[in-house]
Amino acid sequence: MNIIVETDRLILREFSTIDATHLYELNTDPLVIKHTGDSPFNSIMDTQKFLNNYTDYQKNGYGRWAVISKDSKEFLGWCGLKLNEENLVDIGFRFFRKEWNKGYATESAKASLEYGFITLDIPIIIGRASVDNKASIRVLEKLGMNFWKFDNCKGIENSAYYKIHRSEYTH
Repeated sequence: MNIIVETDRLILREFSTIDATHLYELNTDPLVIKHTGDSPFNSIMDTQKFLNNYTDYQKNGYGRWAVISKDSKEFLGWCGLKLNEENLVDIGFRFFRKEWNKGYATESAKASLEYGFITLDIPIIIGRASVDNKASIRVLEKLGMNFWKFDNCKGIENSAYYKIHRSEYTH
């Protein structure tokens, strides 16, 4: 499996079909996907099909990555970069509810930003969150991202958009 980056506690690696059950379970928790605009997968088979057809790594050289605990080797969630429907590189993250408030989103997102700016030489990275998703907005602000605008995102009206330029990033 292709490891992208490691932090003190985490490994971020490319998705594999072995992640299908974990991704399926993650996306069936209504609280986890409440502010995402995403629908849950219908089955583990649908999740495997999604993973088999996931071409972001080949097309863009980056994508969303599985976040694995170094200690337990457990799949905690995902984080990473994505060339979105607005042709902007955005950072995203999603974790199992039992992993919330442990700093994993901030830690993995910081590593993803650094990888995007330093390794991939991406000039601007954005983040988007529903205004009701205070925890995700806090993570974006901890990353040093600045509020940019309110806009409609994946059917979620009044989403908060944040962005950061490579020149503003301090690691």
